[in-house]
Amino acid sequence: MRVFLDANSLFSAAKSNGAVRAFLTGLKDDGHKLVADGYVMDEARRNLEIRFPGAMRDWESVLADVEASAKTSGSPGRHLALDLPEKDWPVLAAAIQLRCHVLFTGDKSHFGSLYGQTIEGVEIHWPASLAEKLGKR
Repeated sequence: MRVFLDANSLFSAAKSNGAVRAFLTGLKDDGHKLVADGYVMDEARRNLEIRFPGAMRDWESVLADVEASAKTSGSPGRHLALDLPEKDWPVLAAAIQLRCHVLFTGDKSHFGSLYGQTIEGVEIHWPASLAEKLGKR
């Protein structure tokens, strides 16, 4: 399965050696592909540099497990009636364009209304729901 990581997921994995990093490592070890594009990587890096500069030493090790893509462009389709801030359209668009099965995000404030939904082939999950789906609870 191809799992698109948003900036929130990358940020959480890099800022501490905690549950998100362990979960992503487990996904990779189980043969799943972790995917991100330049848009989310840039946002995560920027936030880490500002809020947790000491975490930058772990940034490269987190990215080593991620299939990185250049920034994608466009939107997932303006015809879709989604409750999603415009700044998050590129995140969903990238997951769709990169043919991911899952968009993995802990960003409940922006993606919470879409949790559990499948949009143009991409199922949106927060950490607990993906763990449950994969039988890792």
